[in-house]
Amino acid sequence: MFNIERWQEIFEAIAKNKLRTFLTGVSVASGIFILVILLGVGKGLQNGIEKQFERDAAGIIEVWSGATTKAYKGLNPGRQIQFRNGDYEASVQKFGDQFEKNGSTFNAWGVTISYGKESGNYQYRGVNPDYLAIENATVVQGRFINANDLIYNEKVAVIGQKIKLDIFKEKNPIGEQITVNNINFKVVGVFTDPGGEREEGRVFLPLTTTQKVYGAGDKISNMFYTLKKKDTYEQALAEAAKFTTDLGALLKSKNTVAPDDDSAIGIHNSTVEAKKFYDLNLYIRLFFWWVGICTIIAGVVGVSNIMMIIVKERTKEIGIRKALGASPISIIVMILHESIFITTISGFVGLLTGLALLELIGPHAQSEYFVNPQVDFTVAISTLIVLVIAGALAGFVPAYRAAKIRPIVALRDE
Repeated sequence: MFNIERWQEIFEAIAKNKLRTFLTGVSVASGIFILVILLGVGKGLQNGIEKQFERDAAGIIEVWSGATTKAYKGLNPGRQIQFRNGDYEASVQKFGDQFEKNGSTFNAWGVTISYGKESGNYQYRGVNPDYLAIENATVVQGRFINANDLIYNEKVAVIGQKIKLDIFKEKNPIGEQITVNNINFKVVGVFTDPGGEREEGRVFLPLTTTQKVYGAGDKISNMFYTLKKKDTYEQALAEAAKFTTDLGALLKSKNTVAPDDDSAIGIHNSTVEAKKFYDLNLYIRLFFWWVGICTIIAGVVGVSNIMMIIVKERTKEIGIRKALGASPISIIVMILHESIFITTISGFVGLLTGLALLELIGPHAQSEYFVNPQVDFTVAISTLIVLVIAGALAGFVPAYRAAKIRPIVALRDE
């Protein structure tokens, strides 16, 4: 029930000790402010990590070839491994029932793409239809490479949004002819990618057409796989780890590579990498929570000490109240009320200040691994609840001590 007399008492007590109350409030506000900033920084790190993994499908496994570093079966080290269609087909034949999506590519960088008088240097990548999902790209105009394009070696191209803006400007590119290293291709689609301009500076071509028109034969550059979804992250992690080991053994055997030569065939398992990054981010955020909470505790201890002083100063008043029939619980509520009020108001100021600073500076303090630092609504509400609890804890010991004061002793207090 709202008691106006109690609120008048609180404001009178604050008015009598403005500086003391202000300094106490600053200690609590600074604790909440530091906690909010640290949580915002932690969220920014998490967003940055998530953005890195947005570039490709979740749980993607990428395979590429390198040079051998060990002699094996009479072959000298330093031999360059070249993947071919047969390597990819062997992996699909052996592990195909585990795949959700899979594909192989043939890539080239620094190729000249021209349209009319406009041209630029970009990357082409021969792909199959599954690669759209593997790349986590979205077609915004037209269509992607399809099965017929591969079967009939069609000269069609799907260009990135950056290429469209660079060489087509405002013109609709669908149906137009471009040259990719002096070979004509018809644009059938435009895609956008969460990875931004770096990913959108590519043109996707049918793999079979790419191998044929650029004299690659059956060579491929990379192989990509995503595995079927599992019930738990732990199952997905174990399945991906086993698959990478088995796939590595298959490709090493097929290309006459020593079983322990990891330089010849590289395999990147984003499921494992994601766990490392997210675990690191979790530890950082837990550390930030710990530092913030310790700071809040320091402020709460300050509030508790102040309330002890207040109880000491009001000992005679409390004794009179009890002599006139005030119950111990009413004394406890009176002290807790003031403690919670000071703590909550101070903490709320710290919370708003922290949120305002993140809103103001956050958009300008961003990098590749640090994006949009913020504190979500749930965390903000949780922080306010923590404040109320902290205020109650800060005032409980002084309140309990006040409730135990005997009227006769209090009345003798000077």
